[in-house]
Amino acid sequence: MAINTDNVRLVFGLKLKQLRLDKGMSLSELSQKSGLSISYINEIEKGKKYPKSDKIIALASAMDVDYDTLVSLKLTKRLEPISDLLSSNVLTELPLELFGIDPANLLEILSDAPAKISAFVGTLIEIARNYNMSIEKFYFSALRTYQEMHDNYFEDIELEAERFLIENNVDQNQILDEKDLAEILKSRFNYSIENINEKANPEFSSVRSLTITSPNGNRLLMNNHLSSVQRGFIFGREIGYLYLNLKNRLHTTALVEAESFEQLLNNFKASYFSSAIIIKRSLLVPAVAAVFEQKMWQPQQLIDLIHRFNTTPESFCYRLSNILPRYFGINQIFFSRFNNFVGQNIFDMTKEMHISRKHYPHTVKDEHYCRRWVALTILNDLGDVIRRKEQPGILCKAQKSTYLDTRDEYLVISFALPMSPTPGLNVSVSMGIYLDAPTREKLQFLDDPFLVAREVNQTCERCSLFDCRERIAAPTILQKRHKNEELRKALKRMIN
Repeated sequence: MAINTDNVRLVFGLKLKQLRLDKGMSLSELSQKSGLSISYINEIEKGKKYPKSDKIIALASAMDVDYDTLVSLKLTKRLEPISDLLSSNVLTELPLELFGIDPANLLEILSDAPAKISAFVGTLIEIARNYNMSIEKFYFSALRTYQEMHDNYFEDIELEAERFLIENNVDQNQILDEKDLAEILKSRFNYSIENINEKANPEFSSVRSLTITSPNGNRLLMNNHLSSVQRGFIFGREIGYLYLNLKNRLHTTALVEAESFEQLLNNFKASYFSSAIIIKRSLLVPAVAAVFEQKMWQPQQLIDLIHRFNTTPESFCYRLSNILPRYFGINQIFFSRFNNFVGQNIFDMTKEMHISRKHYPHTVKDEHYCRRWVALTILNDLGDVIRRKEQPGILCKAQKSTYLDTRDEYLVISFALPMSPTPGLNVSVSMGIYLDAPTREKLQFLDDPFLVAREVNQTCERCSLFDCRERIAAPTILQKRHKNEELRKALKRMIN
């Protein structure tokens, strides 16, 4: 893959510096032999300047290499990982300023210690390959980091959402539904809304929506298996793209279409906007405060709020992750989503976000998540409801989970429901709240004796709770860790 032209200066500088060091030449010596100033050569090596042909000839002559070798974009083996990084579009795709990184400073870091940085980058690339990390997954990881840096709360989008509601004469207590949002799309933004024709286009049968833009008006094609609240969220997201003027966009949320970080970031902003106009913070904050003030754990209250706001459990939990840090001072939280097919003991974590420095669930390769997590047990409960051929609604459970190794305690609230439109697929979404002293004071129902409390761990492979009846795998990683510790102790005894 060709290196982006913006990085050609850096490649030349890295190559010049490495050749100079390999020949044991100081900046002063190269300056004397080439006739170029030390400061100018230093700027070249840092990737700030690219010399003209006559100066390249002088540098090549001073180091006794030919012109073509010096200007070639091919780096030495030691610097190949940096070449891979520059060729990957990561530096140009990611808006580094969002993360507080000055691109010029990053290039300077690369040029200051290229061999060490190259080894570090090579390690990251190797880890990514071992875990089959695609560039799309990398962008998703970067997006999650961006959200976590801001406690997943963005005041500018909140204000834009409120301005939109005022412009469209939405009453302060009105909850927008599918019909309201569809009408705004049609009348204000000249959209036509149609159902996806699955017979004519079977490849779109699993796609929730598809946007087709044209100068004569936009078409929004919808999966006809979606619920009303799912359709409403998609309408709100489409409005978000338009109202926030987000040009570089996804036309469907299918992962195969994500071509850049900017597309994912804009999709996040449009989705945030949709949540903000459907679940207005002016109504949500007092409603959540009322739940927290109850002395008894009452899950039906949260289910009622989900129905009141015409939303889904996932959107509701995600909206909670926006307002809890800002309005309740609860900023040690995590959000997770699991998929499970009825009757299978396989649980796939499909989304995670943590605004936390504490112990939290995370994606683990080739390990089995703790079967004591309420996020998994509630999926088993939903499977039982479906097998009894009862009408499945939204299930809600809470659990005080104490991590066995750290003794960190979380209140985890989980919701489960069938995943439309995939038959047999259930999903659970969970919000975990770290229970420090200030948070315990805010959650009045924690002392409810009917609130389940359990010891949990990350995975079976890492768990020391050997009599756990839910265990489905041996503690292999823990056993290996203990074996290594015994070897270290034995070696220490021999040395002493």
